[in-house]
Amino acid sequence: QVQLVESGGGSFHSVGSLTLTCVVHGSPLKKMAWGWFRQAPGKEREGVAAIYIGSSEVYGETVKGRFNMYKDDAKNAVYLRMDSLKPEDTAVYYCAARAGGYWYTALDPATYTDWGQGTQVSVSS
Repeated sequence: QVQLVESGGGSFHSVGSLTLTCVVHGSPLKKMAWGWFRQAPGKEREGVAAIYIGSSEVYGETVKGRFNMYKDDAKNAVYLRMDSLKPEDTAVYYCAARAGGYWYTALDPATYTDWGQGTQVSVSS
């Protein structure tokens, strides 16, 4: 039984950076693969970033170079640092987990089994 709780979202005007937090309750972080996804109105859920056992990372093309995902095993938490935020980053952001899997499926939301409730991020210029 795993619970994921996101925090850090909100409505922002001309903010340069933002960090989202996902606290994991239940399974140890080291035994899970983690991902951040987002969904904007009228669009499919999009893979943003993922991190695996061994600290391997993968990023979606639209955020690569701007976003960074990292973890803190002691706190059982994962984070998403978002820099150079743009209005098109506006979406509901979800933290998700799965038992494992290969890197080439890491940004596919269909491969994830545990989801948080999401946190809204709204960015205006």
